[in-house]
Amino acid sequence: MNRIQQKLKEDKKLLSIYFTAGYPRLEDTEPIIMALEKAGVDMIEIGLPFSDPLADGPTIQASSTAALKNGMRTDVLFKQLKDVRKKVSIPLVIMGYFNPVLQYGVEAFCKKCEEIGIDGIILPDLPLDVYQEEYEAIFKSHGLLNIFLITPQTSDARIHQIDQGSNGFIYMVSSASTTGAKTGFGEEQHSYFKRIANMGLKNPQIVGFGISNAQTFQQATAHAKGAIIGSAFIKMLTEKGTQGINSFVASIKRSI
Repeated sequence: MNRIQQKLKEDKKLLSIYFTAGYPRLEDTEPIIMALEKAGVDMIEIGLPFSDPLADGPTIQASSTAALKNGMRTDVLFKQLKDVRKKVSIPLVIMGYFNPVLQYGVEAFCKKCEEIGIDGIILPDLPLDVYQEEYEAIFKSHGLLNIFLITPQTSDARIHQIDQGSNGFIYMVSSASTTGAKTGFGEEQHSYFKRIANMGLKNPQIVGFGISNAQTFQQATAHAKGAIIGSAFIKMLTEKGTQGINSFVASIKRSI
């Protein structure tokens, strides 16, 4: 069983943290992963920076631009992560865009992920039907879960299609916007969270976009298995560096 699937079976709300590989400094990738596991995070999303991101807000875009200037590339990330499984055991997911994966070669990319011990991949711009027709067999042969996104605008029929095509969790985007920290969720979001929870999907949902603190984490997980924090964590790294990781995670975990 994949590490993500094992983690999802735990009787608790899950905290996932997203960060951009190679930020604040190129060599920070592995130390951040190790510090996050030590702080008690349940899952980590490693952002592969891309020059033309579609779903990222200004904070993550800025971190991606800085990481690319630092020298982060797909092959550099793989070199940084080659021994990561000797040091951490929690699920690791690479999140990025399909263009760099295609440039690297989908088969080669998935093979490298398997060698390193990556558990899943999130590619917001890879449609379900294209994945199923062309790449699903490759992902599965390398033990990788492909995580799909839904939004408040996704139709019930499409959500059921995504649910049937998934074997891990569904990434539930909290609103029809780019990434970014918010102070709280409105009634529209709460209704959306309840609606998805009542659909009886086979895959649990983890909420992303707009979670920044203990309050928004609690709101997001009232009807979902877990939540992902990205922009707020990157802002903290910008201000405090890696030494701020413990206190940041502790401030969220008090709500779990």
